[in-house]
Amino acid sequence: MIIVSTDKNKLDVPFIQHFLKDIYWAAGRTMEEVQTTIDNSFCFGIFLDDKQIGFARVITDYVVFAYVMDVFITEEHRGKGYSSVLIERMINEPALKEVKIWRLATTDAHFLYKKFGFTALKSPEKMMEKVVL
Repeated sequence: MIIVSTDKNKLDVPFIQHFLKDIYWAAGRTMEEVQTTIDNSFCFGIFLDDKQIGFARVITDYVVFAYVMDVFITEEHRGKGYSSVLIERMINEPALKEVKIWRLATTDAHFLYKKFGFTALKSPEKMMEKVVL
């Protein structure tokens, strides 16, 4: 049975950190950093038979803007539609229903997010960033 939960107490933080520490977008993230990101985000855990198999988090003000981050399904559970279940639940979360602008960055999952209405930026020339390494 697949369940998506927003209860942070159900999240397996060591599991999340173990996955993120080796993935290109979060390489080297420590347990303390992962906990801080969870504490300051709206989080979604996806569970198969009570075992966590994936995660996503949203940084938001709950009205104007939401940024989707750290979305993953473990490799052994990919290709079964679980990422779509996770994103569908996130997009339809009642606490986020007022959000007008959703953004995310992806290198290789455009096909997934397009199913939920995400597109390339309409005005990328307006976007700026500051990266501190």
